[in-house]
Amino acid sequence: MIDQERLADLNEGETTSLQRDMEHLAGQLDRPGRISAAEVIDALSEFSVAAPSWAVGTGGTRFGRFPIGGEPRTTEEKIDDVAALNALTASNRSISLHVPWDDPVDPDGLRGYAADRSIGFDAMNSNTFQDNPSTTADGKVSYKFGSLANSDPAVREIAIEHNQYVIDLGVRLGSRALTVWLADGMNHPGQADHRTQFERVADGLRTIHDHLPDDWQMYTEHKPYEPAFYATVNFDWGSSLLLAQAAGPKTSCLVDLGHHLPNANIEQIVSRLAMVGRLGGFHFNDSKYGDDDLTTGSIQPFQLFLIFCELIRVGDGRLPPLAYMIDQSHNIKDPLEDLIQSTEAVSIAYAQALIADRAALHQAQDDNDAALAQETLQVAFRTDVRPLVAEARRLAGGAIAPLEAYRAVGYRAAMIERRGLASVATGL
Repeated sequence: MIDQERLADLNEGETTSLQRDMEHLAGQLDRPGRISAAEVIDALSEFSVAAPSWAVGTGGTRFGRFPIGGEPRTTEEKIDDVAALNALTASNRSISLHVPWDDPVDPDGLRGYAADRSIGFDAMNSNTFQDNPSTTADGKVSYKFGSLANSDPAVREIAIEHNQYVIDLGVRLGSRALTVWLADGMNHPGQADHRTQFERVADGLRTIHDHLPDDWQMYTEHKPYEPAFYATVNFDWGSSLLLAQAAGPKTSCLVDLGHHLPNANIEQIVSRLAMVGRLGGFHFNDSKYGDDDLTTGSIQPFQLFLIFCELIRVGDGRLPPLAYMIDQSHNIKDPLEDLIQSTEAVSIAYAQALIADRAALHQAQDDNDAALAQETLQVAFRTDVRPLVAEARRLAGGAIAPLEAYRAVGYRAAMIERRGLASVATGL
């Protein structure tokens, strides 16, 4: 759906400038302690961050939602948008579905549809924070007071069955993971018992874990508040770790960058979870106050860089094989433009972390030289690695300047003509 000849023409106009920038950057990297430009490009070419099906439509707030037009009306059209995104970035090679927002009648057909567009299926996402007729026994039970933590055993059983259904669906699609985010908790003191709720969730996750195929993983995702503002069952990384350990060996923790209280040291959390072998994946976004779901790297790019530095330490020089996904709500921007910018930010942070002089950093740490340790990190962070990211895209068949290319090819206008100005993405 992206004209490759048109993309090649657009790249041709950017090639001379990119070559000049690459020559300058290669000279900067040609010094002791830094890896070569070619090594960085090679690492970037292997990296892919999934796009969630819900992020290709406009998001909303508690007060309203303003569709942009041409939004995907079906799961197939969501896959089309991710394929268009990947054609530009060459770094979004999979889609993450959310059930029942995405519940294909023909999973095998959908898998083939995606494969024809070179898109795979990332982790599946269950939904027990909304009532749905297919998962709540024709309205006879409700998730109003929780799902796995609910005092009603019938509700807990339906929540478990829903997660098992999502696993079975994911198997047919070729996915190999399940992400479980729960809204369970309390909005009022005394509403329920803290320990009892936690134990119920642990028991439910254990049952879901036992339904996983041998090659699958399950991720517990924590969130400090919303919608359970007084007390959320899985409210921090410690609770997430306890639940993952209780569930079983195929369960680890997912870190959403927005799911932390202000000023939380996320890179330290990454270190702790990795130390005990329970770091499972990431949802990339950014925040100013809380779970804002803002463009990745738009508010705290240095924090994103430090997180990637920690990840490279875990992976001994490369990113470890975890689940990486962008998770954002695009209320004002064109969703695909925001995903392009976020993919760029993630790739930049990865490249910056790759060029950091790790040997010098470790020596400064051993010498208790705080100034030199900080300077070592700042040198890498302040290096403009965008030419490396652009060259990696170009070599993979993507756009040198993906945002400009997206606008030049007129993708949004074409989708408005095809899908209509009033189309609204399903499932949100």
